[in-house]
Amino acid sequence: MATLYFQASLIILALLTLLWVVSVFIKNVSIVDLFWGFGFVVINAFYVFSSDQITDRQILMLVLVSLWGLRLSGYLAWRNIGKPEDFRYQEFRKKYGPERYWWFSFFQTFLLQGVLMMLVSTPLLGANMGDESGSLQFTDYAGIVVWLVGFTFEVGGDLQLSRFKSNPQNKGKVLNTGFWRYTRHPNYFGDSAVWWAYALFSIAAGSYWLALGSALMTLLIIKVSGVALLEKSLTNTKPQYQEYIRKTNAFLPWFPKK
Repeated sequence: MATLYFQASLIILALLTLLWVVSVFIKNVSIVDLFWGFGFVVINAFYVFSSDQITDRQILMLVLVSLWGLRLSGYLAWRNIGKPEDFRYQEFRKKYGPERYWWFSFFQTFLLQGVLMMLVSTPLLGANMGDESGSLQFTDYAGIVVWLVGFTFEVGGDLQLSRFKSNPQNKGKVLNTGFWRYTRHPNYFGDSAVWWAYALFSIAAGSYWLALGSALMTLLIIKVSGVALLEKSLTNTKPQYQEYIRKTNAFLPWFPKK
């Protein structure tokens, strides 16, 4: 199992290094974001096809991880391709200067993302290579339900937000209908739920500690790159957001407060 994990790490390192070279030529580090979902598809597929015999759980993982990862990368590509480099990377580029940032970005962004991907992806290893991997159990079916809930929130939240932003009359306003009525971040909640489904598959395969990667993903979403970062920006740019905060849960869906 450790050998497979190391081999998967080398594959991700090679792909991210290639992506970094492309980013240097086009002067746009934002392309790394498009790799996030696709990278997990690569890792999971590598685990599946490294097995001597593909089991029911591995087929399930191949379908669910591919659907989630390809959808996410496709959505980010549709949203970001053709637009300027993300403001975060523009700030770093100004801070370190173009003569340094081209190589510094490899360590700060691409290599860091690769390390985080491998740490988060441990449930995929556990689900595919656990000692009890094989026929589906009750925990697997529970995982399917959790995955469906999470995927619905993630896709539904992204679609509703895209429609909302496409209407010029909504500029400066806060989306508080649909999935966004019950949580301020349905897409982030959905993403986290999907990963807890992978944790359940890992547990079903007997790999309990490898499920901890899902906890790391939730921590990153809430405290690092997702909810916390976006909340800070929205509070400063949208006056109505304070009222939205008062009425609506930040993460877990629930009915709005009166």
